[in-house]
Amino acid sequence: MSVTGWLKCLTAGRYPTVPPARAQELVRQRRAVLLDVREEHEWRAGHAHGARHVPLGVLSARLGELPDDRPVVTMCAHGMRSARAARLLSRAGREVYNLRGGMHAWTAAGLPTTTRRRR
Repeated sequence: MSVTGWLKCLTAGRYPTVPPARAQELVRQRRAVLLDVREEHEWRAGHAHGARHVPLGVLSARLGELPDDRPVVTMCAHGMRSARAARLLSRAGREVYNLRGGMHAWTAAGLPTTTRRRR
């Protein structure tokens, strides 16, 4: 096994958890994908502006919909489901970050939200 392969195995399933301001910075500076893994009714009630929606329950089947050349910031309501999503993405070899505090922290930080439906 190569050194790169060995390091990937060693760090598989690991990812950093970031506060809302850092998540927004990743989206702006590194063109990260903001991925909301909440259920449809939660998404419709309000979500981060510009986020993509793929519920956690179908994420593994829909990984191919996410660009593989950009980081992904996972988010849910509080950070638990998004941590599972981040672990899944990390194990798939993706650069991933988990939003600490989820949508609640995002809105508390005054970051942009919308109830408009986005694809």
